[in-house]
Amino acid sequence: MKYQEIPLVNNEAIHNFELVVDGHRSFIDYKLKGDKIYLIHTEVPVELEGMGVAAALVEKAFNYIEEHQLKIVALCVYVAAYLKRHPEWNRLVAV
Repeated sequence: MKYQEIPLVNNEAIHNFELVVDGHRSFIDYKLKGDKIYLIHTEVPVELEGMGVAAALVEKAFNYIEEHQLKIVALCVYVAAYLKRHPEWNRLVAV
């Protein structure tokens, strides 16, 4: 399944990046402090596991973060693993 056409929602009220696929909500919980965004937890419902939703969600979140000139602090295990597999995004990691 392709996820490019599904928009990322920045639900600022609850500090979540959200992606809704087939009626199921996946999210990354974050905290924003200054120009740093702490990515705390990624969650994908069981119905969507193994379909590439988490990777699509992280990539969309990274694009949003880059567009808003923020730096990533990866506290989430999945986000940290994604960064290891995709070192081209290390440009966004806070030092």
